[in-house]
Amino acid sequence: MDFELIAGGSALLVILAVVELVKSVFGIDAKLAPIISVCLGLVFSIAYSFYGDTVLYEAIIMGLIVGLGAIGLYSGPKNTIEKFKQ
Repeated sequence: MDFELIAGGSALLVILAVVELVKSVFGIDAKLAPIISVCLGLVFSIAYSFYGDTVLYEAIIMGLIVGLGAIGLYSGPKNTIEKFKQ
């Protein structure tokens, strides 16, 4: 199994946890969570590229994918639950 695939999947959960921590500790509005997720995805992916053999532009693309995936992982179930509560 590809290590980058495992690291990307676990990075989604780490980013989701860090964003929730930032929101609760610093009292940041929930509407800023997607921006924070994408920024963290980029930072984690670029930092990972320095220790691996990933080229910088690949790391940027992977960071965007992971950050956007964390947004979807959070907003998808949240929107579904809100729909069923109505």
